Amino acid sequence: MQEGQNRKTSSLSILAIAGVEPYQEKPGEEYMNEAQLAHFRRILEAWRNQLRDEVDRTVTHMQDEAANFPDPVDRAAQEEEFSLELRNRDRERKLIKKIEKTLKKVEDEDFGYCESCGVEIGIRRLEARPTADL
Repeated sequence: MQEGQNRKTSSLSILAIAGVEPYQEKPGEEYMNEAQLAHFRRILEAWRNQLRDEVDRTVTHMQDEAANFPDPVDRAAQEEEFSLELRNRDRERKLIKKIEKTLKKVEDEDFGYCESCGVEIGIRRLEARPTADL
């Protein structure tokens, strides 16, 4: 895969999770109108659901894979694997909270503006990182 294609794919991964195309702004369109808010609501809800599914898979995986290995090296390897998974799930749990906070901002029609200065963040930036608040 070419480098340019890789960057494009990674920047659109959140949109791909939601199964939506990048938002096409119309000339003279008001910033964060109902269509834009609905677009970001779909993205955020799909992202949150995907993260929740991953958390559920981790719990199932850990229950299925939990074994009391007689070999200390095998036991240590499994504990390290579980530790990494739990660390990742903790990060995802925090991200889910941030997504829910952002969904509340969408609901309150306070989404898409910098928290420190009130300037519009921009559609493309929000599509790349919908939880951006600066």
